[in-house]
Amino acid sequence: MDIRLNKENEIDSLVNIWYEGSLLAHDFIDKNFWKSHCTKMKEEYLPNSETYVVTDKGEIVGFISMVESYLAALFIDHNHQSKGYGKELLNFIKEQRDAIQLKVYKKNDKAINFYLKNGFVEVEELQDEKTGEREILMEWERSP
Repeated sequence: MDIRLNKENEIDSLVNIWYEGSLLAHDFIDKNFWKSHCTKMKEEYLPNSETYVVTDKGEIVGFISMVESYLAALFIDHNHQSKGYGKELLNFIKEQRDAIQLKVYKKNDKAINFYLKNGFVEVEELQDEKTGEREILMEWERSP
């Protein structure tokens, strides 16, 4: 397992992992919503984020994207989930930050539980204007 900054020529792979992961984790949101955001992911979001990939035997199996202290994306290819890659990426980022914030859809129990197990706390419940879904703002702070 290796974690490194993503390369420009890997963006298509990351968008694919994001899209497939979004469909699986957010089946309560119309798939056309995710499809309509693929171009923005490729041309805006990923290029303007600090993105690290995790590889196994040279294959990208997931990534994490940060915008300053905001965790914008953490996705593991569905064939490689539950193998510790997400935790490794999260720990990697925690070593570089004193605090991290993120939002997760309230209906995404698996993600909420993952973040709670990894030291995040629920701060407040919000409404996502783009989807109309409820989401939870979560935070992590380094212990003094």
